Amino acid sequence: MRQTVIIKGNNYGLSVFLDPDIPMEELLSDIREKFQESSRFFRGAKMALSFEGRKLTTEEINEIINTICENSEIKISCVIDTDKAREAFFKKVLEEKAEEETDGQPGGSGQFYKGTLRSGQVLEAEGSIIMLGDVNPGARIVAKGNIIVLGALHGTAIAGLGGKKHAIVVALEMDPIQIRIGEVTARMSGRKKSSDYAQIAYLDLGTIRVEPLCREVIDGVSFS
Repeated sequence: MRQTVIIKGNNYGLSVFLDPDIPMEELLSDIREKFQESSRFFRGAKMALSFEGRKLTTEEINEIINTICENSEIKISCVIDTDKAREAFFKKVLEEKAEEETDGQPGGSGQFYKGTLRSGQVLEAEGSIIMLGDVNPGARIVAKGNIIVLGALHGTAIAGLGGKKHAIVVALEMDPIQIRIGEVTARMSGRKKSSDYAQIAYLDLGTIRVEPLCREVIDGVSFS
């Protein structure tokens, strides 16, 4: 019998091979069964995931992640995108958005970064940053626009550099030492985590708020 879902370990976490031909509903059922069977091996483990063998939409990725989380005790730190075309697309969109934010002025550019920022390292951008990886304690990520960390944010994040008060910071794991948005700074180290899922930090009446990333919060945040 052909295996439709194959789980392999690697240096950063798990690589999940997905059958490219079966319907999505059947694939989700097989993922559910596979991770239920393997749950005792990954209990409490924090790891990154990558998917192979099948092209996935963002909605499908979210469905798969939800299925894995509901049927195992794995804590997903980030999802590594192995699709070069999709990575290039995200970079293009980010650069176009950054140009809009600077009203066509020279020097406005977004940045897509893949890797880990270690203590003492600084990543800066004139526009916004999408980062695929972790920001370790002692590292800083700085942007005049928004900061999106598809991984763990344990260091310092400075968004809206220069006073842009509507900038946001998003991370799959939000546990920074410090966040600054516009002119407002908040020390976050040691705070009690309110969610095991992605979170968003934004300014609300002069105070930095951190909330689980959901449609209701996104709809209520101004990005203008």
